[in-house]
Amino acid sequence: MATITVNNQPIEVDDNDQTPLLWLVREKLQLTGTKFGCGQGLCGACTLLVNDSAVRACITPVSSVLGQSITTIEGLSEQGEHPLQKAWLEHRVPQCGYCQSGQIMSAAALLKVDAHPNRETIKSHMTGNICRCGTYSRITDAIESVVQSDLTER
Repeated sequence: MATITVNNQPIEVDDNDQTPLLWLVREKLQLTGTKFGCGQGLCGACTLLVNDSAVRACITPVSSVLGQSITTIEGLSEQGEHPLQKAWLEHRVPQCGYCQSGQIMSAAALLKVDAHPNRETIKSHMTGNICRCGTYSRITDAIESVVQSDLTER
């Protein structure tokens, strides 16, 4: 057995487990905010953070994240008070909402490495996340508002 940390909680896992991280998070831990989309790492619905970097959980085996720190949308803020979560609501980003946790987690990863990205950098970084409702301009606006507010809690 080995350990990974999910939302600051140590979790014992089989060190040979080739199960996708998504299924550990959703099925074993019942953290269902991370969504299953394409199952091939192409849509971004399953994005979560591994050591603050965006990772597609549907194609990441549990064995590849042993000893690492995983953050899901639930771990970003227990009460939904993270600046990105607030900005998503203020800018009325969600429509169907399915892609939103992956979108927010990708944005959080961007802000970890670049606290002040410009609009083009934001758009470029977010291209790997698909929104079938087409709220891309609102997503960019929401991220930009967090950057402009210079909030440090990211």
